[in-house]
Amino acid sequence: MINNRFGELEVLCDAPSGAAKDHPLLFVHGAYVSAWCWKEHFLPWFAARGWASYAVSLSGHGGSRRRDHLDAYSLDNYVRDVAEVAAKLPARPILIGHSMGGMVVQKYLEHHDAPAAVLLASVPPQGLMGSAMGLMFRKPGLLADLNNIMSGSDVDIESLREALFHQPVNPSTLRRYYRLSQPESHRALWDMTLFSLPQPSRMHRPPMLVLGAQHDHLIPPDQVHMTASTYGLEAEIFDGLGHGMMLEQGWEPVAERIAGWLGEREL
Repeated sequence: MINNRFGELEVLCDAPSGAAKDHPLLFVHGAYVSAWCWKEHFLPWFAARGWASYAVSLSGHGGSRRRDHLDAYSLDNYVRDVAEVAAKLPARPILIGHSMGGMVVQKYLEHHDAPAAVLLASVPPQGLMGSAMGLMFRKPGLLADLNNIMSGSDVDIESLREALFHQPVNPSTLRRYYRLSQPESHRALWDMTLFSLPQPSRMHRPPMLVLGAQHDHLIPPDQVHMTASTYGLEAEIFDGLGHGMMLEQGWEPVAERIAGWLGEREL
């Protein structure tokens, strides 16, 4: 695993040991995290199967530029980050976005094409309002703790477990994930709620796979089905998983489904 700099952006990379497939994978993280969430399992797993695998930390996240300017970054800034990295890769990348990253991928497709796109527990094109309202009624304590993370305040680590995981997670691993978590841009969250929603009529339409998790409290299955329906697709929902689909103990069936789907398309 290599930690690269693409200009002012942190990019983690795992390369295959032999010849790489024609198109690399570019993973885009969600809110409150950075590229580290992909290096736990997905980057080495996909590299071992022949894909050059990259994960970008969006501006203000991880080791990328200007964390002190986080609240100045918009969803469009994040889209430009993805475009900046994609332009420097050896071929057009297949895009895989989780949660907020799925929204970034949708917005990216308004201006750029891609060989394929995978949306994991993605914010739907209709925005965050439905998810926020659902949390308000179902999990008001979790919503309050997410707001505390936004302000950089300490939260009960159990809230992180509830937000990301359905399956058991090792306490030391959970504490490590908590230390790696960070606030998110208020501006970007408002963009995803109301001000900069994707316009499907303007988007390129590469092959797209839409996946969600049965026990996701943040982007529940009904929101995932809404995303798929918007693009004329059927969503696939994984039983027994929470929002952190690439970090759960049961992450490998998710990776296998993505790899199988790409293989069916000879990508």
